[in-house]
Amino acid sequence: MKEIYAEMAGTVFQLLVNEGEQIEEGQVTVVLESMKMEIPVESKFAGEIKKIHVSEGDFVNEGDILITIG
Repeated sequence: MKEIYAEMAGTVFQLLVNEGEQIEEGQVTVVLESMKMEIPVESKFAGEIKKIHVSEGDFVNEGDILITIG
């Protein structure tokens, strides 16, 4: 399993994928909001979304797991 981590602290502004969905490397999966800026979080891997660990509105810290890819 591979994981997508938050690269900075912020609020989950938007989830752009669903569990079970196939994604491509470089695809934007989550948009974080930090200091009134929107930060897209891209996947470094292609594969199937196995688990989404956050919901829109959740606060995350740098290094928190956002998504698991299988």
